[in-house]
Amino acid sequence: MLKAYIHSYNLITPLGLSVSENWQAVISGKSGIQQQHIPNVLPDPFFAAIIDEQKSGTDFPSEIITKLEKMLYLALLPVVKADPVQGRSLLILSSTKGNIELLEQHRVQEAHLSVLANKIAHFFGIKDALVVSNACVSGVMAVGTAKRLIQMEEIDSAYVIAGDVLTAFVVSGFQSFQALSDGVCRPYDRDRNGINIGEGAAACFISAEKENAVFEILGDANINDANHISGPSRTGEGLHRSIESAIAEAQIDRREIDFVSLHGTATLYNDEMEAIAMNRSQLQDIPCNSMKAYYGHTLGASGLIELILSMESAKKGTLIPSKGFENTGTTQEINVIRKAEEKQIDLILKTASGFGGSNSALILKKCTI
Repeated sequence: MLKAYIHSYNLITPLGLSVSENWQAVISGKSGIQQQHIPNVLPDPFFAAIIDEQKSGTDFPSEIITKLEKMLYLALLPVVKADPVQGRSLLILSSTKGNIELLEQHRVQEAHLSVLANKIAHFFGIKDALVVSNACVSGVMAVGTAKRLIQMEEIDSAYVIAGDVLTAFVVSGFQSFQALSDGVCRPYDRDRNGINIGEGAAACFISAEKENAVFEILGDANINDANHISGPSRTGEGLHRSIESAIAEAQIDRREIDFVSLHGTATLYNDEMEAIAMNRSQLQDIPCNSMKAYYGHTLGASGLIELILSMESAKKGTLIPSKGFENTGTTQEINVIRKAEEKQIDLILKTASGFGGSNSALILKKCTI
């Protein structure tokens, strides 16, 4: 069976318009989350991470119109330059809501995720496009989908892009759950009280070619425990099974995993569920973090953004602290990273969990020269 490798990648977030800018910001402890007052989104001020379009300094092609389209364009452009389109390439879009704000303008057809995916693919000369939209596991699942299609020899390579923007629809939805934090979120902390919404986009190139690759995708799994439309399993069943399946496919000893990038939304039930799942999978001692206090919850982009930062963490041999964490707030202990420190990182486990009981796990191995 063919193997799948990650090559170039890029990030567009409130903390920077490149991987290097984002790395410097994160390792310096900066957060893109600020208090916002946008009356047409919420009548009262709220905390969120929003990208300033004015900072891009880019003249966009005429067909690239919406904020999300611009973010995806900026994310993918350097990736395509590094790894030009050739052979049987596929574009895979991960997003939960896409251009949903177009519905307010009665542009219903243009709001379809498939239209957005095909638009970006066509601009970059990629023949085919696929959409992965499965709540907040979409970004991780999109990478796993690319891997599986390569292994099945359906494609030679894939450009995975992920993005979501802040809209009234999204913010009001989480507000209706009373899930928005009244400050910068604090994943796994005793005093956590909810999430922040964030904007972001990411892109990466995945192929069957090992030459010039930076990471190999060893295993992936997507398990739905169907616990509840919005509430995570109290036993961590789906996440535990996803982790176990990914480890089995990767054919590794779980003790070889050097670092775990968790979902960590900073809600009471999600963080508790993840801690339980980590203990059930005997990974409670492995260093882990959540990136949500840096970027907020970027929905369909979160999995890929966090995966890219995890790869940078491995390349630089540095663990990223889980910002906002001070005191354990889960019933079972996990090894949440409190400060940046040097560590040899060769094997990464990335997880994600989302509405409807969806859970994903992905294992990467750093390529040696």
